Amino acid sequence: MTSWFEPLNKKVLLAYSTRLIGGFPEPFYKAAVNGLPAEIQCTRDFERSALHELAHWCIAGDKRRLVDDYGYWYEPDGRSDEQQEIFFRVEIKPQAVEKHFCMALDIPFQVSLDNLDNTPSAGIDSFIANVEQQYQAYLCSGFPGRVREIYDFMCQWQVSGSMKALVKGEGV
Repeated sequence: MTSWFEPLNKKVLLAYSTRLIGGFPEPFYKAAVNGLPAEIQCTRDFERSALHELAHWCIAGDKRRLVDDYGYWYEPDGRSDEQQEIFFRVEIKPQAVEKHFCMALDIPFQVSLDNLDNTPSAGIDSFIANVEQQYQAYLCSGFPGRVREIYDFMCQWQVSGSMKALVKGEGV
């Protein structure tokens, strides 16, 4: 498990009756049921998968968080150009938030096309520009509250990790 998952669960997500869990073959949001917390399931323990799924959780409204996978459609790899165009439209905000999380953890960000079996050529440059434009808009107008909470946690996590490394003499 990635080292910041459990502290994030305890310090931020517990208050929302939600847990981030790795180890799954595909990402999925499992809504809370029968008193059990909601689960943000990410692919294996990949940090980028976790950050992306956290971004979706932050953007989803209260009603969407009551439904598995937020009630969204998902088309697996091999999407048509039309399906990929829809993907590009709905992924702008989550990927802008994901970029913000990557910045907090000093992880390189690259947009995800999420269509490995049929990588489209049309629309990629526009999608990249739209994600960057949304990121800049969030920087100017402010990110949603849950994004700020998670971002602040991640920044503190980075600082505490760097401090621990310095104390141990490992450098930064």
